[in-house]
Amino acid sequence: MIVKRAGRHVVLTAVPAAVFLTLGLSGPALAEGGKAYQIDLAQLNKSGSRGTVLLNLKGNQLTVQIESEGMVPGQPSAQHLHGSTKGHDFKCPDATDDTNRDGVLSNTEATHDYGDINISLTTTGDTNPASGLAVERMPKADKQGKLSYKRTLTVGQDVVEHIKDLHVVQHGIDRNKNSKYDFEGAGKSELDPKLPQEATAPTNCGEVKGAAVGSLPVGAIETGGGSSQTAQGASVPVTVRDGVAITVLAVAAGAVAITRKRASAVPVAVRAGRESTGGGA
Repeated sequence: MIVKRAGRHVVLTAVPAAVFLTLGLSGPALAEGGKAYQIDLAQLNKSGSRGTVLLNLKGNQLTVQIESEGMVPGQPSAQHLHGSTKGHDFKCPDATDDTNRDGVLSNTEATHDYGDINISLTTTGDTNPASGLAVERMPKADKQGKLSYKRTLTVGQDVVEHIKDLHVVQHGIDRNKNSKYDFEGAGKSELDPKLPQEATAPTNCGEVKGAAVGSLPVGAIETGGGSSQTAQGASVPVTVRDGVAITVLAVAAGAVAITRKRASAVPVAVRAGRESTGGGA
């Protein structure tokens, strides 16, 4: 597998006041002097799920806020930061990754794109990758399928330096539309046969693209080309000063000009098993 990184140069003009949406997140909660990134979660597996994530990083303290909807009502959602802290590039998957063509993008199929678990976003207890399926410590959606989550974690320096390479993924789908996880919907999970596939299949994913502005993963050189544009779903870094969050919203006219400079690419070779393997939820 050959991995290339597209570098981006951002020029800020006429920056508007901070507006942290989309589902209820707000800037004032940000820590003074921290850096924050807003991420849009886009549906996978035709789940209808969407959401917004705010990552606030101050030193080695990472506060994760998630507001999502379209989740399976009353059911826990395993959720994680997936990706690499060694400079390799991963991304959110799409329907083409359903390699066995059974109509369900399983976690094993999706891991090829978004990488292994780096942090398990549990509500209590440890956040190690081994807790990826600790559903009893994962947040539950309410009766309307809405899920709210907030937790501050102490993370390693590798996460601080490579936050740009991590993605937020939530898991849990309802293929047969009966408002619960069951084996009739998609059979057994390939990760744990005691769990339904519906409980571990990814329901949405969002990339921390904005965090990569001005930096590159280890071993890669800026590459790519094309006209100035804003990538769909890209997140944009936020600077916090005097308790006020100043953000750049891609949707604000004239706020962000993104130019891609064409350059030679140095491929990062990732072995067949990659840094990520089929494991993890």
